[in-house]
Amino acid sequence: MTTARDIMKPGAQWITRDDTVITAAAAMAELGVGSLVVADDDERMCGIITDRDIVVKCIARGLVPETTTAAELCESTPRWVSADADVEDVLDQMENHRVKRMPVIENKRLVGMISEADLARHLDDNQLGEFVTAIYGRP
Repeated sequence: MTTARDIMKPGAQWITRDDTVITAAAAMAELGVGSLVVADDDERMCGIITDRDIVVKCIARGLVPETTTAAELCESTPRWVSADADVEDVLDQMENHRVKRMPVIENKRLVGMISEADLARHLDDNQLGEFVTAIYGRP
């Protein structure tokens, strides 16, 4: 059985809800990633901020990246999967909630992130086709 742990990129990073958007953007650039988990003061996941969020929800709306916080761009409770979750469960979660990135949690701690690129490397053509259709093929 292939699990989330098998396909995730380990070592995902997080920022605090009070970190600014400019801090998030710099961290993404340094790490070469397109998203970061946002955590509260107790290091519990409270959102995800993406490079697209920065452009669409901050820059395009005229907000100031140096003063806008990561929490201001997070919209809802983030989805996540257990490191031991079967890849089919991961796909179901990502497809049903139309998310392109999925945090992986083990013992209540962030241990990795699954992205579309990870799926492309590990899924067969049929699974990948179904995922793409579910994410991009419906309104």
